[in-house]
Parts: sequence; C-alpha cells; structure tokens
Amino acid sequence: METFLILIPLGLVLGAVAVLALYWAIRSGQFDDLEGEAHRILMDDDTLD
Repeated sequence: METFLILIPLGLVLGAVAVLALYWAIRSGQFDDLEGEAHRILMDDDTLD
C-alpha cells in the first residue's frame, strides 16, 4: 500500500511532463510540415560533374 503513495504521484508527474513536452513540440513548429521531409528524401540532388 505504501508503494501507491510513491507510484501515483510519480505517474502524475510523468504524465504532466509528457503533456508539456507535446505542448512544447506543437508550439515550436515540430509538426508544421509532415510531408516535406518524406518527399525530400526521394529527391535526387546529386550533381554530375
């Protein structure tokens, strides 16, 4: 029973950290261009000299 006194607050803190990390990622523009990087890898930028 004493374990719950540690695990419940720890779970709440870790959940809050995960929500804050998601909020930061959204606000900083991490999810703005989801298609660009997927298409960029297919482009051939090599130059033949």
